[in-house]
Amino acid sequence: MTDTEMVIYERRAVRKYKDIPVERALIEQLLDAGRMAPSAMNRQPWRFYILNDKETIRAFSKEIAVIAFKDVLHSGKAGLRQAKKIVSDLLSFSHGIDLHQLKDPVFYGAPVVIFITAPRGNEWAPLDIGMCSQNIMLAAKSHGLDSCPVGFGKYVEKTKIFTRLQVPPSEQVQLAIILGYGDETPEVHKRIQDNILFID
Repeated sequence: MTDTEMVIYERRAVRKYKDIPVERALIEQLLDAGRMAPSAMNRQPWRFYILNDKETIRAFSKEIAVIAFKDVLHSGKAGLRQAKKIVSDLLSFSHGIDLHQLKDPVFYGAPVVIFITAPRGNEWAPLDIGMCSQNIMLAAKSHGLDSCPVGFGKYVEKTKIFTRLQVPPSEQVQLAIILGYGDETPEVHKRIQDNILFID
């Protein structure tokens, strides 16, 4: 197995992090890896907005938790066991119950949050951002960092403090990625195997 394959197989979605900052130079190095991703017609639509201040991250987490709680609750997903736990965590966090002790159910205490945007109206942007994000997460793993893509990150646009990110109206938040030194080793979930068809 090659080094590249090892990184691919070892990467996990980590939701528990050590209280250790990530150097800015390393963050920039990971973003350089993201920039190397392919994109439709080489438009390279991505822009990156980084949070690495603990209190700022918690402020955004709380705002997003309020919005995400309402969305999960009213989407019909609340009947699922996993969604029930999400709703419970979001409700507690969004109501500010001892915020310095409560686990953050949005960004999981990660020291770095990267919001990735693309121009509004770019129909290929989700694919481009997905490839860019995977590059970042694999590069992070190769440097001993862990990561997790956060779909709830898109709700940042609906928060009262969204302007603090300085994202122009012409851009849309596609995804958030959290980074840091992981404090857990998630199990490897079984992969579906019967999804390949060779056409001769």
